[in-house]
Amino acid sequence: MKKPWSGRFKEKTASSVEEFTESLSFDIRLARYDVLGSLAHAEMLMRQGIIPEQDGKKIINGLRDILRDIERGRFEFKKELEDIHMNIEYSLTEKIGEAGARLHTARSRNDQVVTDLRLYLRDEVKELIKLIKNLIDIFIKIAEKNQHIIMPGYTHLQQAQPVLLSHHLLAYAWMLLRDLERFRENLRRINVMPLGACAVSGSSLPADRDFVAKKLGFSSISLNSMDAVSDRDFCLEFLFNCSVLMMHLSRLSEELILWSSSEFNFIELPDAYTTGSSIMPQKKNPDVLELIRGKTGRVYGNLISLLTVMKGLPLTYNRDMQEDKEPVFDTADTLRSSLSILSEMLPLIKFNKDSMYRASSGFCLATDVAEYLVRKGLPFRKAHEITGKIVRYCIEEGKVLNELTVKEFRSFSTFIESDIYKFLSPEGSIKAKRSKGGTSPKEIKRQIRALRTLLRKTV
Repeated sequence: MKKPWSGRFKEKTASSVEEFTESLSFDIRLARYDVLGSLAHAEMLMRQGIIPEQDGKKIINGLRDILRDIERGRFEFKKELEDIHMNIEYSLTEKIGEAGARLHTARSRNDQVVTDLRLYLRDEVKELIKLIKNLIDIFIKIAEKNQHIIMPGYTHLQQAQPVLLSHHLLAYAWMLLRDLERFRENLRRINVMPLGACAVSGSSLPADRDFVAKKLGFSSISLNSMDAVSDRDFCLEFLFNCSVLMMHLSRLSEELILWSSSEFNFIELPDAYTTGSSIMPQKKNPDVLELIRGKTGRVYGNLISLLTVMKGLPLTYNRDMQEDKEPVFDTADTLRSSLSILSEMLPLIKFNKDSMYRASSGFCLATDVAEYLVRKGLPFRKAHEITGKIVRYCIEEGKVLNELTVKEFRSFSTFIESDIYKFLSPEGSIKAKRSKGGTSPKEIKRQIRALRTLLRKTV
């Protein structure tokens, strides 16, 4: 088939080059966006008198037929036509004749492809925002339902202090809210139209880029034609945001994997979202969570891949930039599937509140003893030292803190009185954590209200 640049060349493109340079195998998913961009561009060309009205109408009708064929799965894609743009242009010219050759006036594939990619990403980010909002809502509902379950909070994966399970889960809701905000900001920078920048310098023809932007729902147009065609910052920002989000999902997955182990025994994962072993009959494996954890590395790799592609490119377009789409597509698919399956699975997890409670007793209450001594007038460092000695004594005697007598306590400090026991239970410890953002029941309710308010404000 005749190439659009064939006038300059004497020889046909080698078949091996066609195979090596084709992008149709992956940019086929831009087909709908390519047609939508072309429809707006054709209408503008006709309105501006750049092409005859009769030809403009033929182009628009032909493109609408092509769009219907694409949406119904009837469009015949030809790999030898290299990319999605040439497939659609070729099909249009086959359908309506010479008028189809006018469509590419006042644009280049350079601005066309980045327009398609921005339209695609705009829809993907909007979908991701919906999925993130849904997951945040799930965390809030699970937290509300389990407000009184007590568990140990950890530092260095060592039991630290009692917290409410709801407090722990809401930490992920706040992480996801930050992800949501990042994607909203990304959406603003995605929604800038490059079409009409052409290859490098714009066009000498009287194109109306503002009209096209309005038709396609872009909030603004690019103001430098060289930057417009060479910019992939919006893709990199998308990949970075996805990497941070996947990191959050991976941390959650890791904790759920640990909690489901017999050593922790904090949760039971639903049978429908786990798998078994081909050799060990007793096994119930957290494969979904492990795959989310594993796919995080894949998303990180996509970010590094595109950063590396872009790092040494002179302005403006270079064919290296064809390598932008596969990392973006793969990442978008990975995020959508990970968010969706987590949203299905999380509400079905069963919490073993007895195991959690047992693990939150004992030495998890040591900081409460130190703070008790502070309230009695001791400097914190002194209170910390005394409490450390009490803990060491308990370990040597095979006791936990609330098993000590007042006499034993007072052998370490005469500031300790019988009122210490009201702080020596997980419930007492949690109730006392009244600082803003703490784990007390009152603060959990405040967090839930704040999250709900912020979610309502997120469009």
